[in-house]
Amino acid sequence: QVQLTESGGGSVQAGGSLKLSCVASGDSASRKYMGWFRQVPGNQREAVANMYPFLGTTTYTNSVKGRFTITYDNALNTLYLQMNSLKPEDTGMYYCAAARTLSDATRGRGYWGQGTQVTVSS
Repeated sequence: QVQLTESGGGSVQAGGSLKLSCVASGDSASRKYMGWFRQVPGNQREAVANMYPFLGTTTYTNSVKGRFTITYDNALNTLYLQMNSLKPEDTGMYYCAAARTLSDATRGRGYWGQGTQVTVSS
């Protein structure tokens, strides 16, 4: 079992910044992959930023490259998403995800936080 607790969402104007946090606990083998997904009403969850903390590798969806940064603090078991130069199209519910792989997470075979809303106004 893995527990994920998120914080840090909110409302900002375009061009602003937000930082999301996700505290993880539980089975470390089930959270070799960690990432942030975004969901807007009527759409499926989309992987926005991905990380394998034990490797230090990161990937991003094209729309956020150069603006978002995903990091992991091993001492605090906390995943972060620094979001800069926010755009209205970044609006959505952001979920922290943990799984053995990104593939497992996208197939729903993983663990999810409760979600935190990010709203960017123009």
